[in-house]
Amino acid sequence: MIQFKVNGQEKTFDGDPEMPLLWYLRDVAELTGTKFGCGMALCGACTVHKNGAAIRSCVTAMSDVGGAEVTTIEGIAPMHPVQKAWMEIRAPQCGYCQTGQIMQAIAFLKDNRNPTDQDIDTAMSGNICRCGTYQRIRAAIHQAAKQQATAHPSTKHPATTHPAKHKTAKETA
Repeated sequence: MIQFKVNGQEKTFDGDPEMPLLWYLRDVAELTGTKFGCGMALCGACTVHKNGAAIRSCVTAMSDVGGAEVTTIEGIAPMHPVQKAWMEIRAPQCGYCQTGQIMQAIAFLKDNRNPTDQDIDTAMSGNICRCGTYQRIRAAIHQAAKQQATAHPSTKHPATTHPAKHKTAKETA
């Protein structure tokens, strides 16, 4: 039995401990904001947070999340500075990679409040955008960093919210 939290909700999983977290999130918890891209941790579309750090859920086994706090795009506060900047800059084109990009950017900005272009390029290098919107993504991250510094000068990042999610047959709270 694996116990953990998803977006602030206590969860228990008694299925295959080697099942990728991605499939739990999408198929069991019905949190479909996290996307499947490559299945090998190469593209970043499946990025979520585990205890605040960006991870690739496609290669993270359920056994690796026991006792952890997992946050998906659905658990990020509405209009988080990164999401707001993404909209203002119009970073997405097709949008498929964007939840992974946003989750990576939020984790990155938690520890780097004033990034350079090189800092951003390095931090985001594992997140692929097939449409090539890297310049807009970089601009949105710069803008989000400025917004966070203005709105939350004494904290590393704004709080996340954890919306309630219904239980399925394979999970209990």
